Amino acid sequence: MPTILLAGTLDTKGAEYAYVRDRLRARGLAVLVMDLGVLGEPAFPADIPAADVARAGGADLASLRAAADRGPATDAMRRGACALVPALQAEGRIDGILGLGGGGGTAMITAAMRLLPVGVPKVMVTTMASGDTAPYVDVSDLVLMPSVVDIAGLNPISRRILANAAGAIAGMVGEASAAGADDAPARPLIAATMFGVTTPCVTAARQQLEAAGYDVLVFHATGTGGRAMERLVDSGYIAGVLDVTTTEWCDEVVGGVLTAGPDRHGAAARAGVPQVVSVGALDMVNFGAMDTVPARFADRTFYKHTPAVTLMRTTADECREIGRRIAAQLARATAPVTLVLPRRGVSMLDAPDKPFHDPDADRVLFATLRASVGPRVHVVDVDAHINDPAFADVLVRELLAVLTPAARATRP
Repeated sequence: MPTILLAGTLDTKGAEYAYVRDRLRARGLAVLVMDLGVLGEPAFPADIPAADVARAGGADLASLRAAADRGPATDAMRRGACALVPALQAEGRIDGILGLGGGGGTAMITAAMRLLPVGVPKVMVTTMASGDTAPYVDVSDLVLMPSVVDIAGLNPISRRILANAAGAIAGMVGEASAAGADDAPARPLIAATMFGVTTPCVTAARQQLEAAGYDVLVFHATGTGGRAMERLVDSGYIAGVLDVTTTEWCDEVVGGVLTAGPDRHGAAARAGVPQVVSVGALDMVNFGAMDTVPARFADRTFYKHTPAVTLMRTTADECREIGRRIAAQLARATAPVTLVLPRRGVSMLDAPDKPFHDPDADRVLFATLRASVGPRVHVVDVDAHINDPAFADVLVRELLAVLTPAARATRP
């Protein structure tokens, strides 16, 4: 029988949690209740009481209740939930998690949800499911369901929303159970990065890798995509990385809006996962609409991708720093790494007669990478554009080589 964890504040939302608990049980599901409330006694006893959660967060519940400032109490209960929820899932005690909350509850509960593996059902009914939801979702697969009305009592609207949430999590755990029983034997997973301007390359490589017996997860290199890939690598899902499109480094170095942070490539180094890395779309920095581009870039070369997306060509100096950053990260790797460089251009916009064609900037990028990666990184120069079929062929050959020692020994 699948078990749903209900996590939330039973002192202020006890009636709502009892209603959802009963709906889940009526569907034949087991329910485990975790209390995160610090303002008073719970409306009904929890399987995991608030005192246990506080203790897991390094605090004493009585002291938290006595304090005038709710902030430290919320932090302590968030820490406790973040310690306990992943442990419950790892022990096989829960199959999904459902939460209800406003601002404070949503912050606590989604912090714990984000620590669960991708694929574990996670539903949060919240007043915060509009506007900027990145602080709650980040790179997780959790689902935010708008509560429409505040979670403050049961009424015809809230009952319908809460019943829908119970049905959603029930359906999710049912599908997860069925998928686990029916899926074909798993094939090794390859993570690949793609942008619109590198799509022909990644599509060709993906098709070859699938024919060779791998499943390929393609991540859109929009900052969030790169961080999602890094998380999956850290989680142990990935057998190899085909990091064709490292464009997020442009935004990290220059100040664009799609940075993945300074730890790109860090997960593969930590996990000992083989990588084949290239320089896809390192010719562009991403901004929003043209009027959002900082004034200091007024004299630069731009390309209007859409009304909401403006691309800016990287300079030789910026390419030099980008190359240094990538090289420093690749040098940390503990598994085989190959860097593959396309001499004839790094994106659809970086080709003769295209707006970002700048061979001098590309040469600076390539020279910096070659000089900085160190002896442990295998460098391959290809006399082709990144989207030429021949370049995809080399990428696949090199990735299969780092995945298979026998192939590595016979690599040209």
